[in-house]
Amino acid sequence: MEFMTGVKKTDLLELPELQDKSLAGQTVKVNGAVHTIRDMGDVAFVVLRKRDGLLQCVYEEGKAGFDLKDLKEAATVEMEGILNEEERAPGGIELRIRGLKILSSPCAPMPLPIAKWKLNTSLDAKLNMRSVSLRNIRERAKFKIQEGIVKGFRDFLYEQGFTEIHTPKIGAKSAEGGANLFKLDYFHRPAVLQQSPQLYKQMMVGVFDRVFETAPVFRAEKHNTKRHLNEYTSLDFEMGYISGFEDIMAMETGFLQYTMKLLEREYAKELKILNITLPKTDKIPAVRFDKAKELVAEKYNRRIRNPFDLEPEEETLIGQYFKEEYDADFVFVTHYPSKKRPFYAMDDPEDSRFTLSFDLLYHGLEITTGGQRIHDYNMLVEKIAAKGMDQEGLEQYLDTFRYGMPPHGGLGIGMERLTMKLVGEDNVRETTLYPRDLSRLEP
Repeated sequence: MEFMTGVKKTDLLELPELQDKSLAGQTVKVNGAVHTIRDMGDVAFVVLRKRDGLLQCVYEEGKAGFDLKDLKEAATVEMEGILNEEERAPGGIELRIRGLKILSSPCAPMPLPIAKWKLNTSLDAKLNMRSVSLRNIRERAKFKIQEGIVKGFRDFLYEQGFTEIHTPKIGAKSAEGGANLFKLDYFHRPAVLQQSPQLYKQMMVGVFDRVFETAPVFRAEKHNTKRHLNEYTSLDFEMGYISGFEDIMAMETGFLQYTMKLLEREYAKELKILNITLPKTDKIPAVRFDKAKELVAEKYNRRIRNPFDLEPEEETLIGQYFKEEYDADFVFVTHYPSKKRPFYAMDDPEDSRFTLSFDLLYHGLEITTGGQRIHDYNMLVEKIAAKGMDQEGLEQYLDTFRYGMPPHGGLGIGMERLTMKLVGEDNVRETTLYPRDLSRLEP
């Protein structure tokens, strides 16, 4: 009888271990996928792709123990060889091959030139062959950066006393309301895919005080832009016992500061691959919605068309204004009009036309929406009625407030949008693993 006693130990080494200079001259074993083969005649360079990057291996005829013709790009292998320091090689090391075990061989040639530094092909081609195109080192690096963003979000909020929750994505009613819902039949009952975890995370503030979630949300919006998706990942948190919506903005600022330091410390390799300059997060300016409109209208000679919302061009100009005037990469736009905010948004007690809410713009693109919520039961009921809504499907949510809730607020961050701006892309599909939009339901 065999028993499992923990992680299986192996003599196969990974890149961080191989970079130990004391191993130079020793025989080691590695595995990986053949990224590319550069045949120079008697000598060939076989580059292995591993989870931490690339390893250059040197094939010398008569010493490697196999015929180079037996090796194909995209084959997965185990290799044995002598480790040498070589400053011209990736990571400053190379392996002089002395043995090979082929684990698998491809049945067809690669459909994309993944070994090139830049994958110069169309976005559609990359998305159609996503699992192949991401084998390109630069393409893969974008999603390692995305990993760092989510890691930073989780780690920072854990440090701040938040509890991670997991809420359902199928519900009887949506938090946001409106017609932009994916409707489905749930055992002969009408249901919807959730536009956000808003109602659930508010309810959980009454339990845990501070909660967060990283999960998909669904928007049945017929957009066909570079910034919209019909399914994306939202980084959400909600926190109780706040003194004002500024507490939420301060918490997000802390998250951004923590995450940029994390990326600098743990993802330096990917930052270098993508040539990323991290944004400034030491001080993030905040400006009222109406004031922001006035500032850009005056400076850029633009007429204010929609007094209740920001058009994409206005967001771009606000980002440009604060970059030019304050060298700020981010800017909070506060006090959005009540007309454009959902029923749970707290109105400004000094002017009920506006709410105690905000968006965070990053280089002119909205990446966050948040604010203070209504915590008083009677006020919440009145707001639902004022919005022309009924309470059907909201009974359990309202019961939570009937039995008392602390002042609270929160936000949702678009993970793909934040990644897109950070890595310098202009289409959110570039930083979405498997995008879902009007025309794409596969792969």
